[in-house]
Amino acid sequence: MSTETLEQEQAVVAVKEPREPLLSKRRKKIVTDPLVDDNPITVQVLGICSALAVTIKMEPTLTMAIAVTFVIVFSNLIVSLIRNFVPNRIRIIVQLAIIATLVTLVSELLKAYYYDMFKVLGAYVGLIITNCIVMGRLEAYAMANKPYDSIFDGLGSGFGYAWIILVVAFFRELLGSGSFFDFKIFDAIGWSSFPTNGLMVDSIGAFMILGILIWVQRHKTGYVESH
Repeated sequence: MSTETLEQEQAVVAVKEPREPLLSKRRKKIVTDPLVDDNPITVQVLGICSALAVTIKMEPTLTMAIAVTFVIVFSNLIVSLIRNFVPNRIRIIVQLAIIATLVTLVSELLKAYYYDMFKVLGAYVGLIITNCIVMGRLEAYAMANKPYDSIFDGLGSGFGYAWIILVVAFFRELLGSGSFFDFKIFDAIGWSSFPTNGLMVDSIGAFMILGILIWVQRHKTGYVESH
């Protein structure tokens, strides 16, 4: 190898950019953006069905939030790892197969270790396969980005989904049943006569709370739908 070639290679190494830290500012932003500014429910208006269906009580809502976050993170990771080996014409089929496998795993774990909750959420866990948030992140992010970034994107979307449905469930259970994780709050503080609201145990209650959350968040961030 000539001296000139060696000097050129050394120059390339010298100007090579340092590796991005695992928890860089950019990656932190990937996680935090879906919490408020690009929330999958209140901004993108995705995953509304489960936000309405499972939020009567906190316990099933928390279980659904964990399940959806698990599926988003690991489907993002797997799709990102194999994205360069999947022909474009069958990518949707592959994505659905990955999601269905993960959802089946969640369903079987619930059936084996948390059967009472499985009976409550059984049908809704299966519907994670068609959750627009999961498919949207695979198509919009995991298919075009590296595994590390895809994991952070999955965590951000999962947490953004989770906190919204948990807030909805908190108000629905508190106002509809007078409890929190089935603990009777008003009875404990001596307000046993506190009137519960029947609307909160119906879908209309979820619509109302979710609508207020969307309005408050969009007013705070100044988000306006583009036409």
